[in-house]
Amino acid sequence: MDEEAGNPGVSERSRQTTARVRAASAGSARAGSTRAGVASFRAESLGYQVNQLARMLAQGLAARIAPYGVVPGQFAQLLALFEQDGLTQRELCDRVRIEQATMANTLQRMQRDGLVRIVPDPDDRRRVRVYLTDQARAIEDDLVAAARELNASATDGLTDAEITQYLELTARLIGNLETG
Repeated sequence: MDEEAGNPGVSERSRQTTARVRAASAGSARAGSTRAGVASFRAESLGYQVNQLARMLAQGLAARIAPYGVVPGQFAQLLALFEQDGLTQRELCDRVRIEQATMANTLQRMQRDGLVRIVPDPDDRRRVRVYLTDQARAIEDDLVAAARELNASATDGLTDAEITQYLELTARLIGNLETG
């Protein structure tokens, strides 16, 4: 018996997703080939496809921003600070969704590279605020243009409606995983 059929807490969408996964698994098993099943799974796997896209975007971004002395691991922090300079380290962690320890190391490298200044918060000495340097401000337009160029390359051949739909769906998927 299907455990989910009588469970009112399981949405129809969840039931449909489970049915698709089970059907794909059964199809792979019938194919008789583990290799064929893996290849099919990779092609149908959301995680695999998104991971592949993320790696390719990171590589493309790295090549485009390297001439400015910036690496992809610093890019999200810079974008957040371009939007609002003077964030606390905690606020920056929340905006780019990384852990405090990782952020501390990244900010140290960014300070070493002349991209940010880290200043004790005058209202609470336990906190620090992160400010862009003139050097970072001077390359803001170039960095944003590099990212826009990469996005244009990645979305070549897609309509504006398809790009909007992709971004909306991706935001929904992220929201689904954030809420559990």
